[in-house]
Amino acid sequence: MKELINKIQTNLGIQSARSKNISNHVFWSFLYKSGSIIANFIMVPLTIKFLDNENYGVWLTLSSFIAWFTFFDIGLGHGLRNKFAEARANNDSESAKGYVSTAYFTIGAICVIFVFLSLLISFNVDWTKIFNTSNALYGQLELLMPIVFACFGLRLIFTLITSIYTADQHHSMQGKISFIIAVGSLVLIWLLTKTSKSSLFLFGAVFSLFPVLILFILNLYAFSTKFKQFKPKWRNVKREYFKSIFGLGLSFFVIQISVIVMFSTDNFIITQLFSPAEVVPYNIAYKYMGISSMVFTMVLVPYWSSITDAYVKEEFDWIKNAMKNLIKFAIIAVILIVIMVLIAPYIYKIWIGDLVEVPVVLTVCMAAYFAITVLYAPFNYFINGVGKIKLHMYSFAIGALINIPLSIFLVKYTTLGVEGVMIATIICILPNLIIFPMQYLKLINNTAQGIWDK
Repeated sequence: MKELINKIQTNLGIQSARSKNISNHVFWSFLYKSGSIIANFIMVPLTIKFLDNENYGVWLTLSSFIAWFTFFDIGLGHGLRNKFAEARANNDSESAKGYVSTAYFTIGAICVIFVFLSLLISFNVDWTKIFNTSNALYGQLELLMPIVFACFGLRLIFTLITSIYTADQHHSMQGKISFIIAVGSLVLIWLLTKTSKSSLFLFGAVFSLFPVLILFILNLYAFSTKFKQFKPKWRNVKREYFKSIFGLGLSFFVIQISVIVMFSTDNFIITQLFSPAEVVPYNIAYKYMGISSMVFTMVLVPYWSSITDAYVKEEFDWIKNAMKNLIKFAIIAVILIVIMVLIAPYIYKIWIGDLVEVPVVLTVCMAAYFAITVLYAPFNYFINGVGKIKLHMYSFAIGALINIPLSIFLVKYTTLGVEGVMIATIICILPNLIIFPMQYLKLINNTAQGIWDK
């Protein structure tokens, strides 16, 4: 396998050590992501059969609802990723240790408070009203929500290890973990269909606990082997490291909240304005069209920390060449999206049969959304990598403020149905197609001033 990769690199003219490392991890990421996609696609009809449309819609909405709370890491995951990469590029092991310890203990403290408060609130909330579902699920949701909140808190802590791996140029680790979780989850849902009756509580508990277990094992392994010297220790926690991570992390924090508002509230809006069952076709279309973004992200992910490393070392020619290649990949991805729209009805028929009907207009809206995000993604990753994200933050924040009221308006006061929710999101992200490329050109040509350079 190694000889095959080397041969491909030679034929493509990939020579620098950084580019070779990226191509290696892109290759492995492609294999892992392909496996994850296949596993997740097989899982959808199995899950619908196990839970039925309404319960599956509740689970999808619940998952999106929990995703809103990812802002509790206050951007420290991304801040750690950039600062750890900078410290390693400068051979500053002491700072790297400090960043890791400070991030872990800070997130740990935040999660303890979050889980405690969420458990107090959980037992005093009627979750059937929150998720607009039948009272028959009251008992299951009352038991399930504390487990989901607790697992989410633990996952927020343990996920930091993937930021460390990525910052250290081991870009395919996140894909490997996602693959293990996807395949493991597929096996678990298959076992549930064979051994248990339909139960939202059992399904939710299993699928909340399993990812936490995998990430916990990875943390134990990483801090016992490759990253042993960076094992979180209280004595390495310092205010200066927190300020450094938090200064950058705060902007990422605002971006995260904005992204959550724009992308993770859609299921909740659909549930409230329509019903949990309407979330299912929306997510089917999202999962299918999202393949294009997933494939492109496999190529993109390694570049974030590699751009950080190259920017610190002032290797601008490498960055320019990398961006040219990424733009070419983005155009190819858009062509793939067009093809996917044309063959969508046949794919849906093979994939889910007659279980769910997905309107053509919904598929087209999803395609437009993913085409836009793919086109601005290379510039987005460059901006994230160099940490000049102030304008990025404002763009997403404004979009987030507009998204929910615009979604409600398009659904209630036009003839649009569920697709109106996605059209609102498209309108909110459209300006990024102009803003992000402009900022990249200013930064790479050293002409950025004011907010363009912050």
